[in-house]
Order: sequence, then C-alpha cells, then structure tokens
Amino acid sequence: MHMTVFDVQHGACALVTCDNLDRMMIDCGHNGENDWRPGNYLRERGITELDLLVVTNYDEDHVSGLPNLNEKVNIRSLLRNKTVSPDVLTQLKSEDGMGAGIKRLVEMSRTYTGELNPEIAPTFPRIKRKVFRNEYPTFTDENNLSLVVYLEIAGIHFLFPGDLEKAGWKALLENDASFRETVKKVDFLFAAHHGRENGKYEPLFEDYECKPYLVIISDKKHAHQSQETVSYYADQVKGFSINGNTRYVLTTRSDGTMRFDFGAEDRHFSSIQVNYDMTQEEGTGHT
Repeated sequence: MHMTVFDVQHGACALVTCDNLDRMMIDCGHNGENDWRPGNYLRERGITELDLLVVTNYDEDHVSGLPNLNEKVNIRSLLRNKTVSPDVLTQLKSEDGMGAGIKRLVEMSRTYTGELNPEIAPTFPRIKRKVFRNEYPTFTDENNLSLVVYLEIAGIHFLFPGDLEKAGWKALLENDASFRETVKKVDFLFAAHHGRENGKYEPLFEDYECKPYLVIISDKKHAHQSQETVSYYADQVKGFSINGNTRYVLTTRSDGTMRFDFGAEDRHFSSIQVNYDMTQEEGTGHT
C-alpha cells in the first residue's frame, strides 16, 4: 500500500493505492511546466479505473486535470461537498470565470451520487475515512466550503483540509465535536490553502491539540505566500526522520513528488521518498 503526493505546482493531487489495487485520488490538479496530468499517469501504467475521486476544493487548481482524468480512466465514484449543488457551483464561479476542470466537475456532479452499490463498492482495506465540511449557504466562498478529508491509512493519520481558511477552521472546530477529536490524532497534516497565511489557524495547534509529526505543503516555486508560513508550521510539529534527516515541513516545490510506502504492520512506513522518480515505476494495472 502506498500514497503518492504529486508535484502539481500550486494545486493538489494525491493517489492512494491499496494492496488489492483499489485506488482513491484526492484532488486532480496538473503540472503546467512538464504537462504532467493524472489521467495520462494512470493510463501509462495500464490503469483504466479509479475507484474514488475526492474533490476537496472548488477552485481550478484542485481539478485542472479532471478533463484528462475523466477521458483516460473510468471514475467510479465522486466525493465532494454536496451542499453545493451544480447550479450553485456554477453561480459561485461566475465572478471569476469557470475553468475546464470546474466545468467538467459541474457536469459530473449532475450524475455522480458519491456512493456505489455496496455489492460492487471498493473495500479500501486498511483505510478508514471521515469527511467534514461547512455547509452552503452558511458559507458562500469556495475555500471555506472545502471538504476536509481525514484518512487513517494503515493506522497512520492524514488530514487534507483543502483550501480551508481561518473562518472555516473556526466554524468546524467550534461546531463539530468529532472534528475536534479527529485533529488530535493527525500524524501528517497537509497545510490548508497550499500553506498560505489565510489557511493558517493558530488555535488548531494551540487550543485543539493538533500535534502532527510533519506538515506537507503543495505549492509552486516563488509564488503566492506559502513560503511565509514554513517556519511557523515547523515550530508546531514533532518532526520526522526521512533518509536520516529530521524534517518538519515538506513542500512539493522543494521536495517534488513524494511517495509514502506503508508497512505490513500498522503505524509503520517501509519508506518515505522525496523527489520520487515516477519513471521508475512498473506497470500496476487494474483489472
């Protein structure tokens, strides 16, 4: 079992592959510099089916690779914040314009229910999943309507908060006791809003006892404000040894694509690789 966090610049895309080849993708951004796209990546490895696509945020950088993904593989199920209807999503994007990825997501959202027939649904062995979200119209901005995804993979706890901003963090933590308990368990935190200042919520660490080993930032080189929060996040975490070095923050702009390989026993990694060379992968097709 492994999870790959792809370098998609100022976007997001991660793929979890179970031992039985069930696959879950969290967001589906693309890399504009080298034209890496998630659908091409899967098809080049003989993979023709994705069991679950999770969309955490309704901005283009989280779904810019969706047209390619949708054309190259069969997406069996879609998970998103369903308090935002396709018509509302279209309305929300009317001010800034709708990119090709969001347009495809709107089309898919009209037919995908987010659930599969239990008799044919993937089992995702050794994975537990919870999702949290603020509701529309309590919030009317895309970032605070992010779907916050908690994955326990082989006993190791990951939190993907999308582009949640301070007001969204505050609302979830104050109103949802389950979320308050969940953040205490997090081992690896993906920084909200690609590490920008407006996604940094100090009470998460100071009041709600979130003490991960490591923060991961998916961001682009020399752009936006993500670099400004690295020192802050480094001070909040325990640190984790990777290749003999204690690391506190990983960023795709510096560490490239990352791969987390999970051991046979819970709460053990067999390896964590940064600047992972995807060209060395063998075919891992899905039947």
